Amino acid sequence: MTGRIRVAAAVLVIGGIAVAAAGCSPQSSESADGKTTIEVGDRPSADRPEDRKYFDERVSAFEEANPDIDVKAVETAYDPTTFQALAAGGSLPDVLSVPLTEPQGLIKRGQAADLTDTLKSEGLLDSLNPAILKLASDADGKAYGVPTNAYSFGLVYNRALFTAAGLDPDAPPTTWDEVRTAAQQITAKTGAAGFSVLTTANTGGWQFTGMTYSFGGTVENADGTKATFDDTPSADALALLQTMQFEDGTLPANTLYDADSQGQDFAAGKIGMMIGASDRYYGVVQNLKLPAEDFGIGGMPQDGGSNGTLSGGSVQIVNPNATDAERTAAVKWISFLYLQRYFDQDTAVADAKASNEAGSVTGLPGLAVVNEDAYDTYFDWIADYINVPSANFTPYLDASAEIPVVAEPVNNAQEVYGALDTVIQTVLTDRNADIDSLLSQASTDVQGRLTR
Repeated sequence: MTGRIRVAAAVLVIGGIAVAAAGCSPQSSESADGKTTIEVGDRPSADRPEDRKYFDERVSAFEEANPDIDVKAVETAYDPTTFQALAAGGSLPDVLSVPLTEPQGLIKRGQAADLTDTLKSEGLLDSLNPAILKLASDADGKAYGVPTNAYSFGLVYNRALFTAAGLDPDAPPTTWDEVRTAAQQITAKTGAAGFSVLTTANTGGWQFTGMTYSFGGTVENADGTKATFDDTPSADALALLQTMQFEDGTLPANTLYDADSQGQDFAAGKIGMMIGASDRYYGVVQNLKLPAEDFGIGGMPQDGGSNGTLSGGSVQIVNPNATDAERTAAVKWISFLYLQRYFDQDTAVADAKASNEAGSVTGLPGLAVVNEDAYDTYFDWIADYINVPSANFTPYLDASAEIPVVAEPVNNAQEVYGALDTVIQTVLTDRNADIDSLLSQASTDVQGRLTR
């Protein structure tokens, strides 16, 4: 895709969370002439004219390809402060993008349509990545959403620093013990910090949640009613960071990193390894000019087996009151707007060619929302236009096939992350910090937030 198109798609998929919902009523209907009308959310607002123009062009192209469907596009986007009121008032559009944290709660509350039969009839069900689709499915395997964007944590590393430290850049650490050893070697041989974690603006708690998953723990129970991180996996993750900070001296002197400041130091060769998804490439390579060949990513390190890695992203849901015809039209729209490049060679090639010619990142591997065959075929189609060092992502892609993906906490995730930021900061600044006490106090704090 071109830079403009890629930005538009990203905004449609994940950026709409911050947009205030418009309280309009769905206009879905089946007219006398046999046409089905659906209302679709996430239309960019007028202050984003290029994104809005692209979206409207896609609506026109979809209607041309599907003359029996009319699309009414509205600006309604997911907002946790207004969603329940819209749902209660029957004002949800027929199609809406929601974060990957939301489907399980929506399923339990009956706020998303069962799409299983529709996905089957449209030939889409088996084309999706089953590991990601599971996050939008119930215990019986019925699908209530279509994942259209996903990421998972891995280990981002500087291949040049690996080489300088005598490490194999094609074989990054796969366990936390190996991360500690590699960090010691990087610091000893290069003077750079071997490893770094985020600690501010809720990102510390976010990454700590991912570490807890990788140690075999959880942060909340399945329905988000109980804080669960006051236990051994979380304590072990914190103990590792405390040891690396004060015994090994392999973490940076800066203990107050946000994503931007950490990215700057990583791109400058001051950090050897950090937690991140494959899209970190945009920031550190495209924006901060780390040489592309120096960017590497492996799977999220694990402790004591293949436990899990934090994942996030977006899912398209359909109004539970939609008729069969409206559900079919909705799934067609979702596939057309978000997934067409994976199933249509002409679309894939045209988007990749335009992106490449515009100088944009093209062919960046990541956590696929479609199945392995479709994903591999897509990359075969666009091979001539890929401009990233694909081999540098192989360790991450290989690990992604083995490590379970676990969604972010379902209840008040950002508040939970904020409470855990403080825990991480304390552990990294106080060599005598009592980890058990810190977790106990944070658990009490978070539990109050979950039950209020």
